[in-house]
Amino acid sequence: MQNALNTAHDLMRRGALREAEAVCQQALTASNGRDPQAWVTLGMVLRQQGRLSDAESAYRRAIALAPNDVYALHALGALLSQMERAEEALAVLNRAQSLGLNARELHINRGRALLQLYHPQEAERDYERAVAIEPRDPVAQSSLAQLRYMRGDPAFARDMAAAVMANPADAGLHLALGELLRRAGNLPGAESVLRAVIRSQGPIPELRAALAAVLHEAGRLKEAEIEALEASVARPQDVGILESLIGIMLGRGRPEEAMPLIRAQRRRVPYDQRWIAYEATAARLLQEPLYRQLYDYERLVKVYDLEPPPGWSSMARLNAAVAAKLRARHQFNTHPLDQSLRNGSQTARSLLTEPDPTIQALLSAFAAPIASYMASVGSAQDHPISGRNRGGAAMKGCWSVELRRNGFHVNHVHPEGWISSAYYVAVPQDVEDTQAKSGWIKFGEPGIPVAGAGAEYFVQPRPGRLVLFPSYMWHGTNAITGDETRLTVAFDAVPA
Repeated sequence: MQNALNTAHDLMRRGALREAEAVCQQALTASNGRDPQAWVTLGMVLRQQGRLSDAESAYRRAIALAPNDVYALHALGALLSQMERAEEALAVLNRAQSLGLNARELHINRGRALLQLYHPQEAERDYERAVAIEPRDPVAQSSLAQLRYMRGDPAFARDMAAAVMANPADAGLHLALGELLRRAGNLPGAESVLRAVIRSQGPIPELRAALAAVLHEAGRLKEAEIEALEASVARPQDVGILESLIGIMLGRGRPEEAMPLIRAQRRRVPYDQRWIAYEATAARLLQEPLYRQLYDYERLVKVYDLEPPPGWSSMARLNAAVAAKLRARHQFNTHPLDQSLRNGSQTARSLLTEPDPTIQALLSAFAAPIASYMASVGSAQDHPISGRNRGGAAMKGCWSVELRRNGFHVNHVHPEGWISSAYYVAVPQDVEDTQAKSGWIKFGEPGIPVAGAGAEYFVQPRPGRLVLFPSYMWHGTNAITGDETRLTVAFDAVPA
């Protein structure tokens, strides 16, 4: 039996997930479904396939057979944390810990669950334990550093920097620190870290790609292109490196070179919203009609002033109640390092998993506008928004952002979405200035600086207003200029 499970693990490592699943099923058949380790291994395979509900069932079968199996408990807790079912995750992880499990993965997953439950101090302690167990783990170090950054700790990267100093040959750890510093806006620090490890370890493609991103953000496009090109030659299948190179090409005004590479990715992953956005930008620079088909603002950006859901007399009352709930969750001093907002905070878990009935009442009010939007765009198969409009839609991911003075969203798209949104719970008084457009959502300007491709379309925020638009459409916001905050809820919808 153990040989079969070893084979399944080997197949997983090689990405042969269907074959690994078949081996697990054979092992379960041989044991009449009585082997808990076979169920755990099957759960791991299913989780890697993205079949999270099936994985949960497999883990629960394992626990039913072996209630004190700490590895099965941890596997279930990690999955529940990934699914942002934080209350359940923490209970399961705590049981694994009480039975003697003390592993860095346990503390990383406990930290994530505690963060989702808005216990940042306790989450930080768990991340610290994970780092103490394995200081060279980039996931543990990045989780700890990001949480400290969000809590306003000026020395947020101290543990990772110490680990890098102690392990000068660890290229992965240097890469993680360079990425962390870049996202925090410390471009000179990021460049110094990456150049130091490249000097000592050689021109590793992943390091050169990370350096290209730093140089690109610093506006040093010629240097960035050299690094990105060399990385791309060494790793031609690496989509992240290719994306970096394409961004540099567009930034340097060479859409005719970028377009064939973009369209190859469009054929490979037709629903990845990033590549639609890049194709639109290249088409805009090339003055191709495709751009106006994709960025038809009048047709594809829709504004809805919501009606109150059952049980609420007005959207004003519902917004006031929702605002109180959300502001209690906006506990962080500043933004997460892996999101589009700047000078603000974001909720730590999807609002779809929030048990609060007030928040759920607001989410229910989005159903009618989503249906209306789908009806308005039609179902023509020759367009990436209408071509997927074949029935219902499901919300995938939902979060709240509070922007403070000088807060804004950098221009971005939602790679895994279909329809994206901005709903305004509360807005500052300065959004009324139609000249400055402070806090207004803007469309069309890429997330990479591209000459001749500025913002083209704006929507004024109002409390109770929902804006729906294609997930591939570049969007961001103008900065808040006053002292009042802008409180929003956003979600992505995908075809059901």
